[in-house]
Amino acid sequence: MSTETVRVGASDEAVERRREQRGWYFYDWACSVYSTSVLTVFLGPYLTSVAESAADADGFVHPLGIPVRAGSFFAYSVSLSVILAVVVMPLVGSAADRSGRKKPLLAAAAYTGAAATTGMFFLDGDRYLLGGLLLIVANAAQSVAMMLYNAYLPQIAPPEERDAVSSRGWAFGYAAGSLVLVANLVLYSAHDSFGVSETTAVRICLAAAGLWWGAFTLVPLRRLRDRRSKAAGAAGAGAEAGATSAGLRQLVATVRDMRRHPLTLAFLLAYLIYNDGIQTVISQASVYGSEELGLGQSTLIGAVLLVQVLAVAGALTMGRLARAYGAKRTILGSLVAWTVTLGAGYFLPAGAPVWFFVLAAGIGLVLGGSQALSRSLFSHLVPPGKEAEYFSAYEMSDRGMSWLGPLLFGVTYQLTGSYRSAIISLVAFFVIGFALLARVPVRRAIEGAGNPVPERI
Repeated sequence: MSTETVRVGASDEAVERRREQRGWYFYDWACSVYSTSVLTVFLGPYLTSVAESAADADGFVHPLGIPVRAGSFFAYSVSLSVILAVVVMPLVGSAADRSGRKKPLLAAAAYTGAAATTGMFFLDGDRYLLGGLLLIVANAAQSVAMMLYNAYLPQIAPPEERDAVSSRGWAFGYAAGSLVLVANLVLYSAHDSFGVSETTAVRICLAAAGLWWGAFTLVPLRRLRDRRSKAAGAAGAGAEAGATSAGLRQLVATVRDMRRHPLTLAFLLAYLIYNDGIQTVISQASVYGSEELGLGQSTLIGAVLLVQVLAVAGALTMGRLARAYGAKRTILGSLVAWTVTLGAGYFLPAGAPVWFFVLAAGIGLVLGGSQALSRSLFSHLVPPGKEAEYFSAYEMSDRGMSWLGPLLFGVTYQLTGSYRSAIISLVAFFVIGFALLARVPVRRAIEGAGNPVPERI
């Protein structure tokens, strides 16, 4: 084979890889609208109001005969979605690795979530049970789909490209979230001008997120391609039958397999801790702003939009920093920035939206980058052929999946009666996560997983 032929083949492979990467970015573009417009902004307050309209004189609703405060129904629904996702993700991840066919599973999860989100248009009156069911399905499906999406990263990007590719994916997601949130805010704020009620405007915003999710998922489904891994080829029919085992049993099996790669497990532990802090800040910042600082809904939504816009620049900037200083050092720097930001948040004066916007800017600048680089760094630590299975454990603390942080936030508030104490308590996640991550020798971890070590990591 001539040198020219080899060069042409390598060039064609690079072109195909770039095309596949661009398709991969578009899944973040598709699904991030759910995280931003539905989970972060509109659904929590709206589902709570629907539950309150169905509540008895004491403020309780009774799903399956269980008395639940109407104000807690949204939080409990999110918790149930986490439990469902924890059971399903390892099962789907194992099946994806064994079969080598991630794309059909990604399509099934994405369109299940998109359909459930679109169905939220019918959430009106006192249909709180319908809203809870759709939230549980959509949130669990989002987690399963993101696990499969993340598992493509080691396959579509060589080690030296992963930080940049992962950062671009996050940037695409935040850009889409910002774009749709602007459109939603126009509709919501000027609903009278459009001839619809406020509740109808909210329902349109919820359903539009589902339609957006489903429409743009077509791009990655056309461009991504499945690769039959060595693990898939060796698995045989017996492994396929094993894929029907319980999800929790599969999760235990995945963790046991990780024990053969203790440094990968050490990084995952650090990530699960500091990212639980990140997710809790995202979900509780609006509560802190409204209840402790006395800020209005328009201010809070504007702050969410600012976070989305700056997260695009933050993700791309931190991707460049990772090329210069390495992903691990850059992530550690972002955790310091998170700690400083929360410390500043503790001292924010009430009724001062300008300072809340400054805090939102600080969160936005470190949010996307810390998450994008964590994903790319973890992809180096996954043994070949185990991508979906390992990312099922990684996804346990991703979008909408945190549980320990909200628990600490709630308990701290219950004991102190102060949201300032609750928000500062989250510093513990970043301090502990920093200490654990700093101790992980990532080069040895990558070698131990059987992967090539990038020049700078």
